[in-house]
Amino acid sequence: MMRITYLGHSGFLAEVGDAYFLFDYYKGAMPRMDTSKKMFVFVSHAHYDHYNRNIFDFRQDFSEIYYILSSDITAETEEACSIKPNEELEIGGCRVRTLRSNDEGVAFLVHYHGRTLYHAGDLNWWHWEGEPEAYNTGMRRSYQAEINKLQGEKIDAAFVPVDPRLREQYCWGIDCFMKRTDTKRVFPMHFWGNYDVFDRLMLEQCTQEYRDRIMKIEQEGQSFLLDKSDN
Repeated sequence: MMRITYLGHSGFLAEVGDAYFLFDYYKGAMPRMDTSKKMFVFVSHAHYDHYNRNIFDFRQDFSEIYYILSSDITAETEEACSIKPNEELEIGGCRVRTLRSNDEGVAFLVHYHGRTLYHAGDLNWWHWEGEPEAYNTGMRRSYQAEINKLQGEKIDAAFVPVDPRLREQYCWGIDCFMKRTDTKRVFPMHFWGNYDVFDRLMLEQCTQEYRDRIMKIEQEGQSFLLDKSDN
């Protein structure tokens, strides 16, 4: 059994067996946790909406804690490991692989005790209306090239941006991701508190084949229980 808790924006806490995995926390109330478990803290890049220095306060609670930080962040503790794009790391029984974000920092692919998590950070199909065609073409190519690196992976839970500021193109990134990867459950994120985006996703023609694998988030602090047999 795996428990996923939405903390806000792109922040999630995953509980897998004897460990917690905290991704891109910058706001929201943390649930009660069993501090005898391991804690892995991931930060994909230094943008304010993905990185809160308060994450280092968790050292006071957990005796076994690991920080895996994108290399654009200055580590504030000896427990922190700095990681660059397209690197691999084994730490605390956890295997971490990174992709290169086409914005800042990295995306994380995490393997632990037979479960696999993916957190995109700000890796996305950033198609902005008003930008030159060459810019948007570059974003598309860089995004697709990184997502193609996930082929062959079986991902239990993925956290992927659906930014409403992209207007009609908000779903291109998650659509590409779901059609090119083997992912059981996807949690849309980075939607700036606009929960209407979930109803929009349910109506998009492109999401028809994986609609039942989109997890609908309705509020901060919401938790989801995922069984290993979930398909």
